[in-house]
Amino acid sequence: MRFRFCGDLDCPDWVLAEISTLAKLSSVKMKLLCAQVLKDLLDEGIDYDKVTKLTADAKFESGDIKASVAVLSFIFSSAAKHDVDSESLSSELQQLGLPKEHTTGLCKSYEDKHSALQDKLRETSLRLGRLESVSWRVDYTLSSSELREVNEPVIQLKLEAQGAESGSTETTVVSVSADKFRVLLAGQFCILSNHNNLLGVLPLCKCILLARIML
Repeated sequence: MRFRFCGDLDCPDWVLAEISTLAKLSSVKMKLLCAQVLKDLLDEGIDYDKVTKLTADAKFESGDIKASVAVLSFIFSSAAKHDVDSESLSSELQQLGLPKEHTTGLCKSYEDKHSALQDKLRETSLRLGRLESVSWRVDYTLSSSELREVNEPVIQLKLEAQGAESGSTETTVVSVSADKFRVLLAGQFCILSNHNNLLGVLPLCKCILLARIML
């Protein structure tokens, strides 16, 4: 059986197994546990002492606590990733065996943080390193024994991005010809028009300025 919160795939076996573990909690404790897991996903800090107290009545062992946090993290992040609404998520979790009173609290917590979760996923997903700065210089070659054509402008781009280690930066320098720059400029227009990305306005303005200098 396929589920939207799993990306229209079968529910992973380990998630299915831990649903029964979550059902051992009271609906009130379940909602409070969801609040702690959501804080963790949003980098607001999870209180593990509080989590331990919330699961004490159900006599959870250390492994059960970790599994409960893991399965709730999966449910919240996967549902937000696939943009599943709270009603659909509630229905699917009930199909997997989670009691209705538990899904009510879980999905209310999810609905309240849905937008924040999606923003966090966009911020942290599919990134090798955040771009720190961009500097540029336009060079004109007036004469050269190694080039067939002269007076062709070349732009030197210097990119500084976050390195693999915390606090480090990596610098990359590239040379772009006028023809290649035209392609980059056209691509920038395409991205802006297709995605309505307001953050692309500033780079686009820089590209237009450089185009006027070079062309």
